[in-house]
Amino acid sequence: MTTGQTTGSAQALDKARLLRMYGQMQTIREFEERAGKEFAAGKVPGFVHLYAGEEAVAVGVCSNLTNDDFITSHHRGHGHCIAKGVDIREMVAELLGREAGACRGKGGSMHIADVHKGMLGANGIVGGGFPLATGAGLTAKTNGRGQVAVCFFGDGAANQGTFHESLNLAGIWKLPVIYVAENNGYAESTPVTYHMSCRDIAERAVGYNMPGVTVDGLDVLAVYEAANEAVARARRDGGPRLIECKTYRYHGHFEGDTITYRTKEEVDSYRARDPIQRLRNFILERGFATTQELDSIDRQVRDEIDDAWRFAEAAPYPSPEEALTDVYVSYP
Repeated sequence: MTTGQTTGSAQALDKARLLRMYGQMQTIREFEERAGKEFAAGKVPGFVHLYAGEEAVAVGVCSNLTNDDFITSHHRGHGHCIAKGVDIREMVAELLGREAGACRGKGGSMHIADVHKGMLGANGIVGGGFPLATGAGLTAKTNGRGQVAVCFFGDGAANQGTFHESLNLAGIWKLPVIYVAENNGYAESTPVTYHMSCRDIAERAVGYNMPGVTVDGLDVLAVYEAANEAVARARRDGGPRLIECKTYRYHGHFEGDTITYRTKEEVDSYRARDPIQRLRNFILERGFATTQELDSIDRQVRDEIDDAWRFAEAAPYPSPEEALTDVYVSYP
């Protein structure tokens, strides 16, 4: 098992890729902040779990994937959807329960999916993505097309039985699956230092005969580098890998969470290492783009988010007849 910190590198990244990553991270941040405001205004039914602060993980990993590759997500899945290319308009429509939604308004925030983009679904069940990604990995290995599957999961899910069962099968069958732990320090409100018996989730990889690595999840280049190596290995039939990304969520576990379990000093220390600002600084310092170019991307992102909300709010709700469609079993 390989553990330790991986340093970010831009050796294989050109201007176009870096700006695309920056734009995706900004899109996730703007999408989440807008979703939080609209939820507070009473426009979004159900719960929302915001991904703001963790953008480097989704973008760093998914920048190595194609539409033919698979990902599974969890309850905090908006960022994964955006990074994998799910349509922003359809995502907002899904939040609002409209027929134009990615799941025709039937999934809501925690269950957005788009199989055409390889997004097999966010999941409200803690640890629910492990078997899905492992099954997708078996499919990929069987069809021999060089596909890979990625399972995003939180630190709390690393203690579920599905984690151990799935990694064990992937290790036995040498499946092309990358398990990505988004360790944001808390399982809801329980600190990782209390709910885990080991220091790093990546240490658990050794039990399943796969490499494990811990990276700075606030550095998109470090995440990209670790994922690039893992994806290339998986495509070569090299088997699974566990990547732990140490990250941080800016919002509570859910909108409405009082967040009494965190201190202001802790939050401020992480915000000082904001992943989007770090990438912006890197791009500017290395001369990949100017401030004006990045500001233009920021404006374009805000316009796209505004457009998506206008589209979704104007879209109709599903008709009553829709209740019996898109389900596994229906009765006449």
